[in-house]
Amino acid sequence: MLDAVLAEYVRDGVVESVHRGYLLALNADGSVNLALGSSEQLIFPRSCVKSMQGAAMVRAGLTLEPRLLALGCSSHSGTEKHLSAVREILSMAKLDESALQCMLDKPLGDEERRAWADKVPTRIAMNCSGKHAAMLLTCVTNGWPIENYLDAAHPLQVAIKSELEALAGEKITLTSTDGCGAPLFLLSVVGLARAVRAITISADPVHQSVLDASRAFPEMVAGKGRLTTQMMEAVPGLYMKDGAEAVEVASMPDGRTLVFKVSDGSLRPFRVLVHAGLKQLGIGSPYEAENVLGGDRVIGAIRATF
Repeated sequence: MLDAVLAEYVRDGVVESVHRGYLLALNADGSVNLALGSSEQLIFPRSCVKSMQGAAMVRAGLTLEPRLLALGCSSHSGTEKHLSAVREILSMAKLDESALQCMLDKPLGDEERRAWADKVPTRIAMNCSGKHAAMLLTCVTNGWPIENYLDAAHPLQVAIKSELEALAGEKITLTSTDGCGAPLFLLSVVGLARAVRAITISADPVHQSVLDASRAFPEMVAGKGRLTTQMMEAVPGLYMKDGAEAVEVASMPDGRTLVFKVSDGSLRPFRVLVHAGLKQLGIGSPYEAENVLGGDRVIGAIRATF
């Protein structure tokens, strides 16, 4: 793995730990601003491609108001507002939550998971339930079967793969399974960056409807207190989406794009890397130092290497 050190955990001036990974920042014209680690490295983009999945569904006839479309491209925190919106989408398909085939889980948001307490995991509480509800509605709209909507050979998943390949400018060489149970497509770091930039600057109304919905309803894309929502609320025009195992994408309407993957899957350097990456592209964003403590004293910080 030809990765590079992206962030350092510094205690009293000593680098105690490092986070390695891959990072690619593209200028507005698509040229490389910064590349750390091999941009050809193949990664699983996880939930970072939900906007592309959403675009494929809209192209296939999915019709949702922006609030619900944003939820269909989300990794939501599991608030009652999120769960009610999932039920709204399902009701449009004349289905209920028993049709969902995402994994059983508790809410993703820290506060929401604490409030869930000892209640059993459910499919609707799983952070990808909005996407799955949108998938089911797309199937019903097209008369496609819903029993096997997660099968890689299903017309819905074939359409999603085709959309992603077109945006990334590369062929998918391996299809795995995401944590939620949906097909997961292996992409290069640069392919993911190309895809995010392409959907952001596209004049296609399908693409714009998805990005506009996510920007307009950032709390539906993630949730209160989460980095994705905070950043989209704070930076006008910013689109951002995180994925499991420490993958992140961010883009601006002019085409400036940031993609990174932390090799060890740790979320610890996420805020530092997002802020440093946006700064590298000339994008101002709110920032709070990620402090390292010695007792009650601040004696260091997590810092980006660029």
